[in-house]
Amino acid sequence: MLIRTGPVAENVKNQSAKTSSEFRNLADSRSPPNKSAANGQPLTHYHSFFYNLLSWENPRATSVSFLTTVLSIFAARYLPALRWTFKVLYIVLGTSAALELGGKMVFSQGLPTSFRPKKYYTIPREALEASLEDVEQLINFFVIEFQRILFAEKPATTIAAFLASFISYWLIKFTPFWGLSLITVSMMYLGPLVYMTNKEVIDRNLENATNIVNRQATQVKDLAGHHTSRAIETTKAYAGDYTSKAQNYIGSARGGASPKNTNKSGATAGPGSAPAYQSSDFPHAPKQEPMPGVTSHQEQYQNSKFGGQAEAAAS
Repeated sequence: MLIRTGPVAENVKNQSAKTSSEFRNLADSRSPPNKSAANGQPLTHYHSFFYNLLSWENPRATSVSFLTTVLSIFAARYLPALRWTFKVLYIVLGTSAALELGGKMVFSQGLPTSFRPKKYYTIPREALEASLEDVEQLINFFVIEFQRILFAEKPATTIAAFLASFISYWLIKFTPFWGLSLITVSMMYLGPLVYMTNKEVIDRNLENATNIVNRQATQVKDLAGHHTSRAIETTKAYAGDYTSKAQNYIGSARGGASPKNTNKSGATAGPGSAPAYQSSDFPHAPKQEPMPGVTSHQEQYQNSKFGGQAEAAAS
């Protein structure tokens, strides 16, 4: 009686009430958040739930969840849970079969048969649909978060995920799966707690590191711009030099070829002047009628007096 009404009992009751209240708050936090993804896509209610859980807004509920997860990992590692499940199943089914056969032999009716319900229990459709919807939201939470990390919606988160994956790649070589799971869970729960406890110091150091990185990036950018401008100026100078040399070569080539062309043109005819032709360059015009029976122009010319004169001169 003294234990139920003493200060220890009152403290236990107060802590139990606070823990229950925090679990209710955690359950009520499963509502779609007001903010959306960078592309405007709405998030699931598990985004609010896990944020509330891992941000330690309800420390008792988060502590219980963390301890439960750690104990589950150790239980899966050291306790043969699957073997115990089969053991419980064969004991229960064997007992039921023995009672049924023994009851029929003694009382002409089996004991399990007498306790058989008139209607077997079924899962209500509403409960099944609610569970399926909850599973869908949970799966979409992981799918959306993976895509947000992959497409660098928050670069800091992407860098943190890269480091975690890189470290896990090397740890999995000599760390068992249950040990890696324990490290992952501890980082997920304790990382935000450490950050919130030392938020000012961490933010100040992060700001200093960001300023250093920005200064180095600016310096590298300015140096690259300087070298680029010098390279462009050098390229322009070489291009101008080669262009002037090419023009000089072309001009000298034209100057060397002009006298020859001038002599040739003087021997023949200058541009724009009519060529000098003589009358002997053209054939004689016929001065008599065409002879009958002769169709070829060559025969007509030969039978004419001009053709005869040409033949006489040739002979």
